[in-house]
Amino acid sequence: MSARTKTAFPFLRALDLLVIPMILVGLYFAYLYAPRETTMGDVQRIFYFHVGFALNCFLAFTVVFVSSIGFLWKGGRAWDDTALAAVEVGFLYCTLVLLTGPVWARSAWGVWWTWDARLTSTLLLWLIFASYLFLRTYMAEDPRMRRYAAALGILGALNVPIVYYSVKWFNTQHPTTFITQRGKLDPQMAVSLRFCMLAVLALAVALFLKRRAIGRLEEERDRLMAAYEEGEIR
Repeated sequence: MSARTKTAFPFLRALDLLVIPMILVGLYFAYLYAPRETTMGDVQRIFYFHVGFALNCFLAFTVVFVSSIGFLWKGGRAWDDTALAAVEVGFLYCTLVLLTGPVWARSAWGVWWTWDARLTSTLLLWLIFASYLFLRTYMAEDPRMRRYAAALGILGALNVPIVYYSVKWFNTQHPTTFITQRGKLDPQMAVSLRFCMLAVLALAVALFLKRRAIGRLEEERDRLMAAYEEGEIR
């Protein structure tokens, strides 16, 4: 194990000690500190984490976009491993968006799902990156897999602006992005939202760094196995 990988583990453990309390405090803000919304009631509290899941999903797929371009341009496994780590975090968060959204929609719209432009484009985003993960699983031994995955990662990330601006480009039921703007929310709601967004971001960073550390371990394993097969290690 390289010195860089060894030094990463204490940092990651320390990061856990920061992230876990932040999530717990975020739950306090969302479910106890923030006032009850007068129209939708307590189900509106999903909003405090739902927004953070969505924005960090977009952030993760932006990292995928940059890393995939870097891989196609320069090559190098580090770019590919970074893209993979970001895809796994982004896919998790996109899944949470699709799970929490319908619970909120059931109360607001009276249905669990509607083929609204925002919901449909988010589902398409999820399907693209589900395909990305399937590709990496079923073509794992194919030397072309990483290039195909990079191309698919770029294609998927290009859908992010469509998801984000869908509420402006199309006639949708989904709330517009004004809810995150200063002065549009009750002060306690605004504080709760911003803290929950920060906590969800910290969790995303922790998950990404952990997955990236696993990628480095896998790279070292592959290097040692190749050296063993070539007779360099006995």
